[in-house]
Order: sequence, then C-alpha cells, then structure tokens
Amino acid sequence: MKSIIAETNRWSSQKRLVGALLCCVLGLSIVLAEEESDMPSLVARFNKFYQTKQFSKAAPIAEKILQIKEQTLGPDNRGTAVAANNLAEVYRYMGQYAKAEPLYQRALTIFEKELGPEHPDVASVLNNVALLYSETGEYAKAESIYQRVLKIREAAFGPDNPETAETLNALAALYYYMGQYAKAEPLYQRALKIREKAFGPSNPKTAYTLNDLGALYVAQDDYAKAEKLFQRALKIREKSLGADHPDTAVTMQNLAATYRDMGQYKKAEQLFQRALAVTEKASGPDHPDTAWIVNNIGTVYHAMGKYSEAESYFQRALKIREKMLGPDHPDTGSTLSALALDYQDMHEYAKAESLYQRALAISEKVHGPESAAAAGNLHELALLYFYQKDYTKSEPLYQKALAISEKVSGPDSTDTAATLASLGGLYDHMGQFAKAEPLELRALRIYEKALGPEHPLTATAAGNLGRLYCDKGEFAKAEPLELRALKIEEKKLGPDHLDTAKTLDNLGDLYFETGQYAKAEPLYQRALKIREKILGPEHSSVAETLDDLAALYWAKGQSAKAEPVSQRAAGIRANLKQNRPAETPKKSASDSL
Repeated sequence: MKSIIAETNRWSSQKRLVGALLCCVLGLSIVLAEEESDMPSLVARFNKFYQTKQFSKAAPIAEKILQIKEQTLGPDNRGTAVAANNLAEVYRYMGQYAKAEPLYQRALTIFEKELGPEHPDVASVLNNVALLYSETGEYAKAESIYQRVLKIREAAFGPDNPETAETLNALAALYYYMGQYAKAEPLYQRALKIREKAFGPSNPKTAYTLNDLGALYVAQDDYAKAEKLFQRALKIREKSLGADHPDTAVTMQNLAATYRDMGQYKKAEQLFQRALAVTEKASGPDHPDTAWIVNNIGTVYHAMGKYSEAESYFQRALKIREKMLGPDHPDTGSTLSALALDYQDMHEYAKAESLYQRALAISEKVHGPESAAAAGNLHELALLYFYQKDYTKSEPLYQKALAISEKVSGPDSTDTAATLASLGGLYDHMGQFAKAEPLELRALRIYEKALGPEHPLTATAAGNLGRLYCDKGEFAKAEPLELRALKIEEKKLGPDHLDTAKTLDNLGDLYFETGQYAKAEPLYQRALKIREKILGPEHSSVAETLDDLAALYWAKGQSAKAEPVSQRAAGIRANLKQNRPAETPKKSASDSL
C-alpha cells in the first residue's frame, strides 16, 4: 500500500517546487501591470485555483495567461516559458500528460537558450519534467534527468545545500517508486542530514524527509523504523505548525497508514479521522486532499471486513475526485479499483467488473495500454474472474499483465513477481502443477534478490510455493517453506499480524493433511485468536478458521468439540448472508499474498 503514503508526500514536496515558479509569474505580472491590465487578476485567480487543486478551473486561466505572454512578450521569452511551465503543471495534476510534456519541453528549451544548460532555473524546469516521467512510469528518463538536476544544484549551491537536499529527496522518491529501496535509503539519509544541519532537527522542512524516509521503511515492512520517524515528524509539525495544519494532517495520514499495514486498525482509524477533521476544516469537504483521506479510511474498514462502511467512504472519495479531478484522472481510477475490490469481497461481481474495467480504461488512456498501471488493472480484473472460477477469462489477462510487467518494469521486478505468483496460483488451482511450479519458484527468486531473504513478500512467495507442494502431495518440500514464511512474518510483522495468522492456518492445513493433528490444533487456535482480535468474532475469516478446527476435531473423533465450533461458523455465515449475496467456496490465486 505504499502508493497511499507516497502520493501524499509527492504532492507535499512538489507543491514547494511549483511555488517558486508561481512566484516568477507574480513577479512578471507586476512588471507588466500597466500594459496588461487584467494580468494581476488572472494570476491571482490562477494561484487560488491551483493552490486549492481546482485544476479544471485553473487550466483555462493558465491557457489565457500563456496566450497573453506569447502576444506581449513573444514565443521565446522567459516569461512565456514560465507560463508554459505552469500550464504544464496543471495538465500534469489533471493526468493529461500528453498535453503537459510539450509545454515542459518548450519551457526548458527557452530557459536553456537564455540562461545556459547549467543554470539553477533550468534545473527547476528539469525537475518538473522528471516528475512527469516518474508519474508516467518512464523511470529511466526520469532518473537521468534527476541526476542532471543534482549535478547542476551541487555545482551551483554546494553538496550540503537545501536545494541539493531537495533533489536528493526527489531522486530517492523515484527509486522508491521503482522498488529500488537500497538506492533510495542513502539518498534520503543524506537529504535528512543536510536539512537537519541547515534548518535544525525540529524544523518542518526536516519533517518532509522524515516522512519520505518513513514511507520507504513502510515499503520494506520495517514498521518499527517507520513508526518512529512518523511520530517524530508529527511531533515537529504539531509543535511548529499546530495540530490543525494541513502538513500535520499529512503526517497523521502516514502514521495511520503504517498502523493499518501493521494490522492495528483501531489506531489507524482514529488517526485517519483526526486527519480528516483537520483537512476538511482547512481545505473543505470536497477537496482532493479530503478525498485522499476518505479513501484511506475506506481501506481500513475494508481490511477489517466492514465492507458496507468501506463502500460509503469509497463512494464519497469517488464523488469528490470525479468532480474535482475529472472522471478520467488516475486518482479517480484508484478509487474505482478500491471500490471494485470492496464489491468483489462482498461477492457483487457484476458491480466489481464494471468498476475494474473503467479503471483499466483510465490507465490505458492516461498511461498507455502497455503501462505498469494498465498491467496492475489487468491483474485486478484477472483475479476477479478467478474468484468467479472463470479461468478462461482470468488466464489470458494474467498472461497479458505479465508480458507488460516484464517489458515495462523488467523481468526481475517485484511487479513481475506479483503477477508470476498469481498466475502460478491459478495453475495450481487448475491442477496444472507443471505450469505453476516454475512460476512460483521464479517469483520467490525475484523477491529474494530484490527485497532480501527475510522480507515479508519473500515470505509470501515461500508460502505460496509451500501451498503448491501441499496440493501436489509433496509435504516434505512444503513444510520447510511454510515454516520459513512463518518465521519471517513473526519477526518482521509481529506474532499477531493477519499475515502471520494466514500462514499459521496454512501450516495447520499441512499438518492436518499429513495426520499430525497435535501440531495442527495449536496453529489453528492461534490463527483463530489473532483473527478474532483484529477482525472481530463475526468475520468470515474467523468462520474459515473455525471450519478448519471443526474438521480437525471430527477427524480426531471429538464430535463434542466439533459440533459447537461448526455451529458457530455456520452462525457467522448466516449473519453475513443477511447483508450480502451467498458466499461461494473459492481459493484465491494469491491466498498467501
């Protein structure tokens, strides 16, 4: 769920970069006020709509400003370049990348011609171009440009200047999005050291890098480090900016998202609600920032199995984003996918399918049909068909997603590994073990190489392979993989995490299948306790674990124990059926994911 944290940080850091260029616009408007009588009013209106993220209103004003600059200053004037850059920024935030790129390039050409290729102002425009490529998934282009920006700023300002730190932070963020965490961490650490020295350890500017470094640790599932950094950033912002400042709310969101990923849903819910109250007060109930928090709260309720509550939050977020960002904006697509998943887990497959298809259409329109974003949507849609046992639809979608990921993200990327695991799970379920095994093995090797042998995603891949061997009846191969997964999850996620509970359940299944009932029972009991604690006693996952326990007791001939456990599971399902369509047995292609 790293994109949730990362997107918030991306807006926060980029807002500061754009601000400098907006100041250039204001400066030009003052100089030209006598001959451009309406320019101050236009600039003021543009700034208002831009800062409040009303981009659909900001765009026509920016277009008019650019037209005036071209007429009064000429097409190759630096003032015209600034106007072109600002219009490009608006298009970028609207997800209209094809419109934004030529405007950025035009501004860059003018700045380079007038100021020279090594001027700091050229670096500012280059930074915006790099961010565009980062958002469109053209990471190689973005990386080379960020490295050029870094070289310019180090030469102009010095290696320990805050401007240099800003570029280090941006380059680190790119590596974060690429999943190259080993490259990102030293850059974040260097940026943090510069800012602590320049501004002090308790300055709000230092808190920006604390947030970003915390996001990196979340992506690595190192929650203890992340929590500590977010708590420090929150303390800084509450003290320096106040508890009701929007930047304080950003840190609340990041810390809340960390608690959500740790399975501490009550803590997450409380912090998200605090952040929502601050943001609604500061920006209004229909602001894109508000939508972001509302969407996050939906993810918490969904994780808790409170699907109806999640639906209402996703619907609200979708309404705001469609209104403020447009029906084809990438953020709108993200909420469509979240809402689709909610319907999927409620078994309302027709609703889910329509939303997934719409999200896919947005990604294909904005990023292209062979983009990483489109591959992600194809993966989602394939999993939906898998749940419906429509394997003839699921398989080609997984294969298409895999081909795109290998081409765009690389054959050894974690995106590729995720699709390999799901496609392998599909073949496992279809009984095509010869096809499944090399895919699961390859996914495991990618995670081990990219993330390390003790990363939770590595544990997931090991568990998936273990389940495959169980299904093949090769229990001697399966056991060490399941034990390895459990050891990693207990160490990295904690003994009471939901992922730990899933692996406990899977290991219990292995011992049940091999008749080792004495080993299976405590594992089922422990999984049940975790799920009851985190999800509540009436969750479907609790019913599934109760079924496992009942089956165990029946196999042991302990009918007195089995009957009440089985009846409780049936009661949970009966209650759930009152609120949603009947559940059909299914096995996920990514059961351990």
